[in-house]
Amino acid sequence: VNVKETGQILLVNFKDIKNLKVTAIEAERFLHDGGFDKTGRYFLVAANARHKIAIVDTKEDKLVGVIESGGQTPHPGRGANLMHPKFGPVWATSHLGDEVVTLIGTAPDDPKYKQYAWKVVEELKTPGAGNLFVKTHPNS
Repeated sequence: VNVKETGQILLVNFKDIKNLKVTAIEAERFLHDGGFDKTGRYFLVAANARHKIAIVDTKEDKLVGVIESGGQTPHPGRGANLMHPKFGPVWATSHLGDEVVTLIGTAPDDPKYKQYAWKVVEELKTPGAGNLFVKTHPNS
């Protein structure tokens, strides 16, 4: 749960529905929307008014980091996961105020790609000003 203006992310553990465990994580103000990496462990969320992406480890219930998004006003929807030929698994976000799609490395535990984890690895220029959401095709 993003508590937008406060910059907090609330992780709610539903394992015991009668005794919910809520973990509050300080991240970045103006959290908006986001999605999981391909493993489902890491949640990447846009702080769109700050042009940043917060990364949360949902297994360890902690903030991994906050990075610059590589563009103005990131707006990923749930983001998109794909396999980049050089950088390995990446998560993509579009930007409302920029003609760029940013790719962020998401493989901290893979020796081949861990040097790219939680970094902007590529910025794809798009025609026109701004994008609302980004998705991948299931057969691509």
